[in-house]
Amino acid sequence: MRIGLYATGQAGLEGIVEDIAAAERLGLDSAFLPQLTAWDALTVAALAGPRVPRIGLGTAVVRTYAQHPLALAGQALTAQAATGGRLTLGIGPSHREIVEGGYGLSYDRPARHVREYLQALRPLLRGESTDFRGETLSVSGTVDVPGAVPPPVLVSALGPVLLGIAGELADGTVTVWAGPEVLGEYVVPKITDAAKRAGRPAPRVVASVMLSVTADPDRVRADIRGRFGAAGEFASYRRLLRQQGKAGLEDTVAAGDEDFVAATVARFAAAGVTDLLVSPVGTDEERERTLAFAAHLR
Repeated sequence: MRIGLYATGQAGLEGIVEDIAAAERLGLDSAFLPQLTAWDALTVAALAGPRVPRIGLGTAVVRTYAQHPLALAGQALTAQAATGGRLTLGIGPSHREIVEGGYGLSYDRPARHVREYLQALRPLLRGESTDFRGETLSVSGTVDVPGAVPPPVLVSALGPVLLGIAGELADGTVTVWAGPEVLGEYVVPKITDAAKRAGRPAPRVVASVMLSVTADPDRVRADIRGRFGAAGEFASYRRLLRQQGKAGLEDTVAAGDEDFVAATVARFAAAGVTDLLVSPVGTDEERERTLAFAAHLR
């Protein structure tokens, strides 16, 4: 199992790039960037690429409803060229609360939207002329970025329909807040079976987890509850928490001593996760120690 950094960018643009550089110095395999309501993930990846020449870079995830496939293909291929072919493009439909509440768009058919988005996006990433007419979007055109190879595409998927689409049309999935049990018993088998039925290679399963090597796990979880508790009310995350028997997102945090954190990481590997993205949490000292320990486990 590869181990990478989930770079949340709390310290500003230079801080994000330095976090990625630190992950590269530690020997981690990748650094993935979220697309929240601050820094643009693909732009940061393109800026970081020349300064971190080895580590893989990715997005987790770019919101599909916010960008037309033609626009995203051009941006992704530009970032791919800037990073020397090290980009993994993670995309996803986001949540009804964000798409309808923030963008003012309909979220009535997210699975159909994702299927059609991939059907249009993948040819564009290959530089092919595309004329696609679907039920949720239409695309006509070509994106030409000389020297940029198509990046692998991951889809954020938790439910059976989206996992089936990801296995059939994408290169894998990327998850948040999902623990090793639900990944091993549900996510990995579902997407692997879908890929096999579609005649595709075994998919990547990229899972993110908040880790903290700490003597005070209750403090760390309380901080996460304060920062991210509202996201636990999103419908998809409520279902995921129920599936795992957890009350809140803070309960998915792996916080404790080195033995506890190591055992948690080992459980992700045993579940069939191909890439674990570590989001170190806690104090500055705890985050630094946690990332170094994760690199040691690699």
